[in-house]
Amino acid sequence: MMVFSEHIAQFISALEVSLNERNFVKISLGNYKGTEEALKQILVRKVVIRREEKFAFTFRYKTRDVVKNFNSDEAINLIAEYMQNGFKIATLFTTANDLIFEELNNGKIVIREINASIKEVPADSHDKAKERLIKPDSKSYLNELKITDTEGKVYKNAQDKFRQINHYIEILSALIKELPEGTIKKVADMGSGKGYLTFALYDYLHSVLKLESEVIGVEYRQDMVDLCNEVAKKSSFDQLDFVQGTIEDYDAKDVNLLIALHACDTATDDAIFKGIKANAELIVVAPCCHKQIRREIEKNKVKNDVSFLTKHGIFLERQAEMVTDGIRALILEYFGYKTKVFEFISDVHTPKNVLVVGVKRGESLKTKAESERQAEILQKIKASKAYFGIGYHHLERLLEL
Repeated sequence: MMVFSEHIAQFISALEVSLNERNFVKISLGNYKGTEEALKQILVRKVVIRREEKFAFTFRYKTRDVVKNFNSDEAINLIAEYMQNGFKIATLFTTANDLIFEELNNGKIVIREINASIKEVPADSHDKAKERLIKPDSKSYLNELKITDTEGKVYKNAQDKFRQINHYIEILSALIKELPEGTIKKVADMGSGKGYLTFALYDYLHSVLKLESEVIGVEYRQDMVDLCNEVAKKSSFDQLDFVQGTIEDYDAKDVNLLIALHACDTATDDAIFKGIKANAELIVVAPCCHKQIRREIEKNKVKNDVSFLTKHGIFLERQAEMVTDGIRALILEYFGYKTKVFEFISDVHTPKNVLVVGVKRGESLKTKAESERQAEILQKIKASKAYFGIGYHHLERLLEL
């Protein structure tokens, strides 16, 4: 069993007292100097899951958050271990006072009490009602898509789908807010399927943001197109239209926001290509099936520093995913986009997904610095392809780089 320092034991003792006296609010661990890559902060709060008290740990990394739940003993031990192995500041928030543990640069540890910054114990229900951007109410499209009944109550078997819809809208909402007001005039959802997200995005743009945006769902299956157009008509969504066709063939002229979620393999490249050519202000893709680059890597079998990993199929698959999306991000940057690649895990506990996001930077002049930046990006792409034995990347070929 790990032996903790006197100061950590004092902090843990105060934590246990706060739990016994029911005035615990939360714990924050910061100023991380440990070995876990990209970890920045841990937040701990109490939750009740299926009538059992747990402690939810939100591990905040540089590009993502991961939440894990632990029982009381596990949580207390884990807090102490992280304090001993990397976190230089820990704050215990209670309704009585705040207790701050801090290890200074010279190694000295101080513990101080200050007035409570939070006066009430928060609700500890893990399933507490959440303020959602898309509310069920009695919206006809949700009823037509079998998400809610006629009174606006979400069906039990559609709870996950409803949460997933809101999760996507929350992500898009944050991205749209980065753009100048009134930017989103035309939206294309490539591979819209049954239209769950397309309808919700139209609802958000028109009902919440009060925009008059035109929204197009592009879908190959005619039966899905017919169904969605009928639902749009019943919902009086006059600026929402679904068209039959492929991503490759769709004319994306004047599109400001282009979305492609789970477009398989090079269809994601087709979508990004359409967005770049349309000079779209925002491109959001969730790639799926990275077969093209994997085939290139397998065909050429270049020996490199990660060959000991990629000889295993599962690691090769993950490597192909990262390389494919990494080059996509570089290409977006070449064409003047600020990129974000981040993992998101929906609150419905679906498998992990990656979003590749491109936000158009202001009009960039063809300056010497800009030309040098583009040349540097092309060199990175070339070097990456050589390192992994990639003859070509489909998006690179589409854009004739």
